Amino acid sequence: MSRSPILLTDEQMKTFITDGFLILQTDFPKEFHHTLTDELNRVYEEEGNPGNNLLPRIREIQQVFDHPVITGALTSVLGPDYMLHAHRHGHHNAQPVAGGWHKDSYWGYSRMRNHHPWWAMIMYFPQDTPLELGPTGIMPGTQNYETRTFDSDETEGEAYASGGAGTFALIHYDLWHRSTPNVLGNARYMLKFEFMRTAAPTVPSWDNHEAKWIQPADLALPIARHETLWEETWNWLSGNVGSIANSLEADDQKIGELANALEDTFEPNVLNAAYDLARYGRRGVETLLSGLYHERTDVSRISAYGLSVAGADAVDGLRAALKHDREETVLHAVFALGELRHLAESSISELNGLLSASSAPVRSAVAEALGMIGGRTNEAVDGLVRCLQDADTQVRFTAGLSLSRLGAAAAAAVPALATALDDDNRYVRAHALEALRYIGTEEAKDILIKSLFNARWCTTTTPANNFYP
Repeated sequence: MSRSPILLTDEQMKTFITDGFLILQTDFPKEFHHTLTDELNRVYEEEGNPGNNLLPRIREIQQVFDHPVITGALTSVLGPDYMLHAHRHGHHNAQPVAGGWHKDSYWGYSRMRNHHPWWAMIMYFPQDTPLELGPTGIMPGTQNYETRTFDSDETEGEAYASGGAGTFALIHYDLWHRSTPNVLGNARYMLKFEFMRTAAPTVPSWDNHEAKWIQPADLALPIARHETLWEETWNWLSGNVGSIANSLEADDQKIGELANALEDTFEPNVLNAAYDLARYGRRGVETLLSGLYHERTDVSRISAYGLSVAGADAVDGLRAALKHDREETVLHAVFALGELRHLAESSISELNGLLSASSAPVRSAVAEALGMIGGRTNEAVDGLVRCLQDADTQVRFTAGLSLSRLGAAAAAAVPALATALDDDNRYVRAHALEALRYIGTEEAKDILIKSLFNARWCTTTTPANNFYP
């Protein structure tokens, strides 16, 4: 019998918001992890890395993701209707040198990254993983930085997903991380699974008792603090859009200082300036809109983050920016409108108009924004059906995810999703299947079940075990 999810506490959520990760432990007996590690050794030796078939190939792994500690953590961060992405990978590390610091891509790096937790990863270490075995290294608090703000060989402040067999790391998808040296040379597995939010939060989905953000005590991050960003993220996870907008009275001197700070070369400073400007109502929005058009693309991008949390006052200026002749400005404006969700409903027709743009990154951003804004569903679905037929792969699989977020309201897209099940790209097909599942009409379910049965895969058929028994 399944157990109820064990939701994260307020303190754990604060840690996730500030640090970008949590280390979790379950109550599986050690023998469970040891047996699973033995099976991984056998599969990797006989068959190689099963890649996206890791979960069906080693079926015991599903028990891990059904555990109430894991379901509770994912529910807390991504909401109760979170999705397990079709991409999953078993990392095997036996290298005595460290890997490079990186953020995982979204199958391409043109996509603007969300500060709000729309995506997350679980890293599972089935064997005892001391530092000498090369656990994943994590730089706390860096999930919101596009640039690496520390040296490539930086270790000061680095945290490690290290511990006994069955250690789990819940990680903000955009956190800077790396593999560390495996000086023992023994097999070290890290099973990485990705998860996505399919619905914007309307209420807290963790074990919430504190209505307002309260700074964690004794917080010491290696790079910078971001009080306004953290407060806004807490509010967003509680169901509030534009919560910090108009929270401060206009102050000419302060706004001038923040405007200058938008051009700082140290990204954490610019990030703080953008979020602080969002507090100053129309005056702050005007400054951020000027930043959106700045000749430096990095200033434009971070200004868009400020606009994405500045509330309804930002919408008209962002709609105007959709007509700009610089691709990056348009891309950033589309992103901000998507994050403003229902407040940006008036922009849907203009966003659909951009689906004729020559820029695939812009079309992909539109596909995502349409699923996040949600209102005027017929128009949004029409646009997303167009996206399912786009020449660019990323546009097509983003459309499937957005249709999942629209759910039953996207029923008109079912025929187009059925066609997408024959797409050449595995993730377009996977997102189309998920969209059919979340739409959930009888027609959608019939198509879904037929496709899954046609594609069924025998989990025990291997080169060493072809047919019998």
